[in-house]
Amino acid sequence: MSLLQWLDYAAVFVFAVTGALAASRAQLDIVGFLFLGCLTAVGGGTLRDMILGRDQVFWVADPGMILSACLAAVLVFFTAHLLESRLRALEWFDAMALSVAVPAGVGVALGMGQDWPIVLIMGVATGTFGGLMRDVVANEVPLILKQGQLYATAALAGAGVAVLADTAGGPQWVALLSCAAVTFALRAGSMAFGWCLPVYKSRPPRR
Repeated sequence: MSLLQWLDYAAVFVFAVTGALAASRAQLDIVGFLFLGCLTAVGGGTLRDMILGRDQVFWVADPGMILSACLAAVLVFFTAHLLESRLRALEWFDAMALSVAVPAGVGVALGMGQDWPIVLIMGVATGTFGGLMRDVVANEVPLILKQGQLYATAALAGAGVAVLADTAGGPQWVALLSCAAVTFALRAGSMAFGWCLPVYKSRPPRR
């Protein structure tokens, strides 16, 4: 199994965990867990593959991805009650999923010979759209839009590091692992230490 396949499988499983945790917070039944888990797991990668025009969407080419997502959803269905804070667990699992989904998107775009702006966009899209779909369907404020947190910025920075490393001519696995490390470090730092970008503050109009 290639590094990209490992990244896709890891992203699918962990994102499915976050979707199932969202289902537990909404008190859905097992079908709801499976639906939300699978939607979150494959949402970003499906968008990536459709935009890039790949021969097959990744989970169609490898149906084991869906089985992995379903397994994660079922596990959460029977264990979510053991967690002290399902929201906090969701956020940390989401950070881990982001840090593997972004390099997965970057790796696919690089493998298809895309220019660096497309590589950046595919990295961010793969990492963020599954979680965005999850939060919209679960009627939650999307994590990507929560004020004062690094999310899309973390994904973009990680993808940018991968592009720079690839341009420098190093092995692709170094670029992808660097992408994962930077993405997770920024996202985790935002949650643990409050790292954030300045937010817009309205001002009264000048007379």
